[in-house]
Order: sequence, then structure tokens, then C-alpha cells
Amino acid sequence: MRKMAPRNASFFRKMKYFPRVCDIMTDTIYDGRSVMSRGIVRCGCSSVKRVCGKGCGCMAGNIRMMLEEREHRMLRPCASHSDQSLGRIREEEQCDIRTVFQRDRDRIIHSKSFRRLKDKTQVFLTPDGDHYRTRMTHTLEVSQIARSISKALLLNEDLTEAIALGHDLGHTPFGHAGERALNRACPLGFEHNEQSIRVVSILEKDGQGLNLTREVLDGILNHQTEGHPFTLEGRVVQLADKMAYVNHDIDDAIRGHIIREEDIPSELTDLLGHSLKERLNTLVHDVVMHSVDRDEIVMSDEIREAFQKLREYMFANVYTNPVAKGQEYKAERLVELLYGYYAEDTGRLPEEFRNLIDRGERLERVVADYVAGMTDKFAVMTYEELMIPKAWGVY
Repeated sequence: MRKMAPRNASFFRKMKYFPRVCDIMTDTIYDGRSVMSRGIVRCGCSSVKRVCGKGCGCMAGNIRMMLEEREHRMLRPCASHSDQSLGRIREEEQCDIRTVFQRDRDRIIHSKSFRRLKDKTQVFLTPDGDHYRTRMTHTLEVSQIARSISKALLLNEDLTEAIALGHDLGHTPFGHAGERALNRACPLGFEHNEQSIRVVSILEKDGQGLNLTREVLDGILNHQTEGHPFTLEGRVVQLADKMAYVNHDIDDAIRGHIIREEDIPSELTDLLGHSLKERLNTLVHDVVMHSVDRDEIVMSDEIREAFQKLREYMFANVYTNPVAKGQEYKAERLVELLYGYYAEDTGRLPEEFRNLIDRGERLERVVADYVAGMTDKFAVMTYEELMIPKAWGVY
């Protein structure tokens, strides 16, 4: 039995023996659970193939198949297994080192729409401070919370992460203020969860989309309160989203002197915790402890009711606070004017969006696609360029 060398960036290139080995899987008992360990044995294979050509039943070079097998050994029966995915809208060849959900996660991370989240509002419009949340940091916090829950419940962490990273890709500039404005301006209406599906299915990769699995698409579409994801991983993200935004919005509101920690009703903080860390710890543990033996994701009645009251407190004292939201009417007006400007003459749109109209997409929807994809900074810059007169540079 030969021990595998540590992996590094040049692992597959430098390990001369790797193409000549086959991976076999053996059972190991760990803490009462059957798990997979890897044994490496010599074989006569001369190249890395999806399945060993010698017919020995091993999986030389196909790491993906090993990962899929490990899922069946490690995850709960009610978890989503990669090799049982409902697939993609367009069929494509499998990767030999990543599962379908890992590929979805990677495609989202490397997308342009994901990178733009760093300059999109979470709650406070374009804050000057370095430590306020953006749509990007919110997404990362949702992912961390959701992964922790899924790992503890032996669900598919890769699927959970992919849904979490993609759930807000369709958000407008200026947060929910921009969403409200675009919903009014666009005759077809606008919802950011539906827009996220358009982003990953149509708009990314110059109109080709990312071609994600149906499980990820379902989780993204149904992450809002009224949604009903068909996977447990999607339900984990749905709950983690609320945990993240309520608690980090409290943190930002305290930083912005909108509220103080002691302003939160004591009957809530005594139960949930007196800090960001304590509250998240309480919520995550409660979900795990009450979902571990069930095929659903739930909170205890006591914690759920307290958490709901905490959300109501935030809506009353932060999300509608005139100090925190005093600039939102300007942002809404800006978004409406930009929509009207491009809807009036679609020739003003970038070529990739004009191509969508040529392909049969509704004009109104494509204009919404373009405006929704803007970052806060780009929307302001575009508005100033189009609407604000500039001094004539001749003296």
C-alpha cells in the first residue's frame, strides 16, 4: 500500500507514478459510521482513464466517481446526491474531478455577476466605512452559515454552497430600493430571485448562461420566504439567508449609530444572545438540533418565534428608519430614469443586450436586465454622464 503524497499545484504534473495507479475504496469504521478511505495500489494502467481499462473495478483517475461514492457513504439518505442530480437543461460531458454541484459552485464564483456583488448595496446605500456589508459579503456569510448547517446535518455541502453563492446574483443596484423602482418601471415587473435565474440561465457568458443543475436553479429561485425548495439543501439556504441578513444588519445598524445593542428588547436578547456571535450560535445550533433526525429543516417553536420578533424589530427600527433610508428615494428615482432612458431607445444598450432582443427577448425585460446588472457606482456614474450637464471645455 503506497501513501499518497501531499497535493500541490503541480501534483498531477509531477507525480510520475500517478497515471499508473488505481484508486480502490475500503471501509473504515469511524465513530460508529462506515466511511471511505483510499488505498493506492499498483496497476498496469498506462494512462489516466475514467474507469480502469484493466477491468479491475477501480476508478483510476476519476476522482469525481470517488467523490460521488463518498457522498453515498457519508451523507444522509434524504440528502441530494450528485450522481442522482436531475441534470442540466443542456446536457454536457461530466468533469472527471468535480461533481456536478462543485462545477456549479465554481461557475458562479467565476461569473461576472458574482464579482459585481462587491459594489452592490446590502442595507446602507454606498456607505463610506470599510466594514459595512455589501451584497458580496452578505452572500459569503449566507454561504458560511448554510454550509455549517449542512455539514452538521450530513447534507450535500457543495449543493448548499452553490445555491448560497448564486441566490442574490440578480439583485439590483441600491438593494431593495432599486428592486422596488425597477418593479414599478418595468411593465413586466421585477423580482430579484427570478432575475437571478435569468442571470445564470441567459445573461452570463454572452447569452449562453451557466447551464446550472436543476437543484441549484430551484434553490436560487425559491430562497425567499414564500419559496418552497425541493431539496433540503435549498431549505437550509433559505433559512441561512434570514439568519445572515437579520444579524449582520443589526451589526451594521449599531456601527452606523442607528440602534444600540441595548435597544433590542431584552426578552429577545436573553433568549437569542447579546451579540452577533451569540445570536448566530443560538440559531445555528437550534436548527441543527431540531433537524438532525428529521427530513426537514426546522427551528424550535421558542427560537422561531423570538427570531421572527427580531426580524419585526429590524423592519420597524432599521429597514424603515428615515436616517438609514433617507437617501433611498433618490436611488429609486435614479433607477427609474435609467430604465426610461434605455427603454426609449434600445440602440443605447450595449451590443450584448441588443443581441438578446434580436434573439426574441422582450425589450422591456432586456432593459431591466441591463439596469439590474449595474453596480451602485456604475449606476451613479451612468446617470451623471447621461443626465448632468458638463461645462464646455473651451475658454
